[in-house]
Amino acid sequence: MLTIHRIKTKDTPYYQFMEDLIVESFPPEEYRELAELRKFTDENKLFHNNVVLDGEKAIGIITYWDFGSFCYVEHFAIHPEARNHGYGSKVLDCLCRKISTPIVLEVEIPDNETAVRRIGFYKRNGFSLWDCKYLQPPYRQGDSFLPMRIMAYGALNMEKDSRIYAATYIKRCMG
Repeated sequence: MLTIHRIKTKDTPYYQFMEDLIVESFPPEEYRELAELRKFTDENKLFHNNVVLDGEKAIGIITYWDFGSFCYVEHFAIHPEARNHGYGSKVLDCLCRKISTPIVLEVEIPDNETAVRRIGFYKRNGFSLWDCKYLQPPYRQGDSFLPMRIMAYGALNMEKDSRIYAATYIKRCMG
């Protein structure tokens, strides 16, 4: 059975699995310093750091912020050994059933095959791609803003909600 299990830093080896997978799956400019991630995991009630389990076996991670009126998925990755087995869609389905509010996430600009495939994956799972420019604030001091695209699941309106999303995200997650 697939479950999304919230973890804290004391939950080794699950926490170590999460850190290893985030470092392996994302370039450094797309995740915060690990010390800051540990602090948010243990101290910020809005931040949900989760390991994805198939039975007892960790197969992925999904982290998100619960802002009350919507949730923002910060990182989602399936372990390389578990990829191409349908887990990604199952995790999103599980998350969308678990969370009763709309869900927002960011994807890379669709200027390469991998980014186009990733956007297609989220679309097949009920997310819509917003046609607006967005710059992700840097996770690390000295890094640049990253051009990204926003995708949403649920009752959100791009014109009205994109500014609210960006302001909430920057205020709560970055600041």
